Amino acid sequence: MVLSEKPGHLPDEVSSDAEQDSPTKLTSGAQTPRLSAEQSLGHHSIQDLDIERNASPSSDAAASARDEFEVWWEDPADQDPENPMNWTNTRKIITIITISFVTFLTPLASSMFAPGVPDVLDEFNTDSDAIATFVVSIFVLGFAFGPLIVAPCSELYGRNVVYHTCNMFFVIFTICNAVSTNIGMLLAFRFLAGFAGVGAVTIGSGTISDMIPAKRRGLAMSCWSLGPLFGPVIGPIAGGYLTEAAGWRWVFWVITIAAGISTVACFFILKETYADTILTKKAERLRKKTGNPAWYPRLTSKTAGKQLIKESFARPMQILLFSPVASLMCFYIATLYGLLYILFTTFTFVFVDQYDFSTGSAGLSYLGSGVGTVAGLFVSASFSDFKVRRKLAMNQEPQPEDRLPWFMVLPGSLSIPAGFLIYGWGAHYQVHWIVPQIGTAVIGFGVIIILMCIQTYLVDTYNHHAASAIAASTVLRNLLGALLPLSGLSIYNGLGLGWGNTLFGLLALCAAPIPMLFGIFGERLRNRAMVNR
Repeated sequence: MVLSEKPGHLPDEVSSDAEQDSPTKLTSGAQTPRLSAEQSLGHHSIQDLDIERNASPSSDAAASARDEFEVWWEDPADQDPENPMNWTNTRKIITIITISFVTFLTPLASSMFAPGVPDVLDEFNTDSDAIATFVVSIFVLGFAFGPLIVAPCSELYGRNVVYHTCNMFFVIFTICNAVSTNIGMLLAFRFLAGFAGVGAVTIGSGTISDMIPAKRRGLAMSCWSLGPLFGPVIGPIAGGYLTEAAGWRWVFWVITIAAGISTVACFFILKETYADTILTKKAERLRKKTGNPAWYPRLTSKTAGKQLIKESFARPMQILLFSPVASLMCFYIATLYGLLYILFTTFTFVFVDQYDFSTGSAGLSYLGSGVGTVAGLFVSASFSDFKVRRKLAMNQEPQPEDRLPWFMVLPGSLSIPAGFLIYGWGAHYQVHWIVPQIGTAVIGFGVIIILMCIQTYLVDTYNHHAASAIAASTVLRNLLGALLPLSGLSIYNGLGLGWGNTLFGLLALCAAPIPMLFGIFGERLRNRAMVNR
């Protein structure tokens, strides 16, 4: 029997009020009944699973015998406590809070160091504008390459091993930052800290997809996204005063202490959520208990060994390069992220030069974007699931494009260029500092709405391989987030703050139609996508 469905098909909601998007009534030891695609695989999208059964009559008996040893959730599947979809709300909330804190901590480290850059340049005897920017953005460059390793490992070996490994290496590399003796050492370990710290940022959405049903996933994603969006905002505020009081090295020591505590907490709190890994371990237990090697997990790919590993590591780049759904969406959010990091890496210089802020006060210049982020998150959390819930209430099938409603993507995409104009010309004419802060708030509002819409859209489109899809987005996003800021000060020096930010606003405006077009034509493009997942 060949199972197939449209790309990005969302799980049907089951009628009872438990966690009911999980698979229906299949046992690990009985012959598999012929159920619908979604009933068979619950929150997994079948096109992502590389599962195909031979339907020829000659193989029916063999398939039936094989199905007797197929390991799946216990009957009824929507009550199996091993299925993360059936975990209690308390356990799910604790898991989301834990990964959200880790996801907050590493982006915090990316920008908390920014107000101390002038002190670092003085200590290491350099005055290069490129170094001044790169010492902050190289952390984000590590964020760009880490997902290429992290996401495939999470889909091969499970989420937990990736969380724990990344957390430990992040602590080690942050300590090395704190004891750096020259600019080269600092740059190298900033990159490695970013590389290791990207674990939760990359696979956190995958964990949410593993245990949260589609109708509530938007709210969960909004809560989790507080980390990567608030981290770069709160970091410079705390870092500015900490640098002023104790020196730039203490920024890294504080991060080390917090990361050490979170690493220990993760060991005790986090449980595996990836269905493949859970069922594989369940099959191993059954083989050991019965002495019968025939037990196998249903989600096992027919591709084995080195080829499976190769395909898993290639998947994020395949999604990025060969799927128009992912490539265009990732390009748009990467452009916005790069422009946002131009602001983050130049706020200190702009507000010190234009408004005579001290090192400590310069950190407060990030508050505007923080306020905008809060407002954008409130809007996203309130309306992200709106169309999905409405369709389910009408017994209609939700589609990933329901995550791109015009009433969110239109104001979100247009507010970004408007914010750049307010920020740029307000700072250029040195009007009251609140005016450029309002501009950054408008930018933050737009970016978070677009980011949430696109991330949830990618998770619903590449459900089972959500971690790889988000990794593809993260690679390009952080690559531009690291490299575009290198030109920030040069553009401001050449064009001025007014025209420089007008240029950035025009770039954002040119890319603004992308999510709106996908909201209309996305299903057609998904159906034509030919990506070997």
